[in-house]
Amino acid sequence: MQIKTILNRVQKFKSFVYGAVRLVEGAKVPTLEVEIRPRSNSRPVCSGCGHKRQGYDRSPERLFEFIPMWGHKVYFRYAPRRVDCPSCGVRVERMPWVVGKHRLTEAYAWFLADWAKRLCWKEVAEAFHTTWDHVFCSVERAVFWGREHQDLSGIKAIGVDEIAWQRGHRYLTLVYQIDEHCKRLLWIGEKRTVKTLLRFFHWFGRERGESLEFVCSDMWKPYLKVIAKKAGQAIHILDRFHIMAHLSKAIDEVRAGEARELKEKGYEAVLTKTRWLLLKRPENLTEKQDTKLAELLQYNLRSIRSYLLKEEFQLFWLYTSPYWAGQFLDKWCTKTMRSKIEPMKKVAKMLRRHQPLILNWFRAKKQFSSGIVEGFNTKAQKSVRFSDLPCG
Repeated sequence: MQIKTILNRVQKFKSFVYGAVRLVEGAKVPTLEVEIRPRSNSRPVCSGCGHKRQGYDRSPERLFEFIPMWGHKVYFRYAPRRVDCPSCGVRVERMPWVVGKHRLTEAYAWFLADWAKRLCWKEVAEAFHTTWDHVFCSVERAVFWGREHQDLSGIKAIGVDEIAWQRGHRYLTLVYQIDEHCKRLLWIGEKRTVKTLLRFFHWFGRERGESLEFVCSDMWKPYLKVIAKKAGQAIHILDRFHIMAHLSKAIDEVRAGEARELKEKGYEAVLTKTRWLLLKRPENLTEKQDTKLAELLQYNLRSIRSYLLKEEFQLFWLYTSPYWAGQFLDKWCTKTMRSKIEPMKKVAKMLRRHQPLILNWFRAKKQFSSGIVEGFNTKAQKSVRFSDLPCG
């Protein structure tokens, strides 16, 4: 089967035909050039108004990069016509395989953008013998197209979170749609401030913001403040994942401090290599870890008491009634405050301050969890790490 036949099957352009195909000699990478000619008696289309106009003259030949074939780079070679448009003046004709002054064909740009979802951009560029800039431009074009064609109707639930970007405590705020029928990234903003989230609601629109029914976020104060102002009618659900993360962080702080104290007293082996024993769920422990934890539980240590408080708190998520969940939370916080373990007391105070929002998880019938947002965040972290892109 001839190359022209294949191209006519996969990428046929109205009013244009494929001409000669030649192999470029001496190229660093095997390269094919495919000539494109306008059909006889066809009239060029003005790139400004989109109407067929009289021809004016022809520009020099240009090369437009197409999807590689069998390890060969493929270029379309064409000398664009210029049109004499009464509305727009003298313009270069509209070419269906490319947009504007780009040298990458639309098909190749979408091809690179699709691969950029699977591999890091540098690897995509190396695999298809192109440049990182070409991959960047392809992804940028795909994102712009997606934003222009984005349907924002019917959004009832959103999730707000942040991810680290570059070094030096730089963050991106990400907003997701987390409705049952549709889960996707909606918006990205630089930093995690009040102004950042306000920009999202400005972009989202007042009417859509007032129609939100559920909002899921962590306990970051700027988020709480903006959500209360812009979507106060929605049930604001605090992120279960981050609540448990605060407890784990407190346990780790208690364990590290107590391990230093025991080391000074000559009991270094007691808490050595026990970090993950105390942080992992019991059902996720290996047989060896399970045995070690059983031995560790015999000691009356602050680390053990903190661990038992955390495991007791897991019962909180089993409730269905907000009232009884609130009763459990009150008792747990009182018990923790009496433990005299400062990091755990700090968590208890935080839970008391945010109790109404925490109980919203039950008022929302446990429909929305942090698992959705965290899953998206993992993908976003990989994209940011591989691309190192600033946001708009």
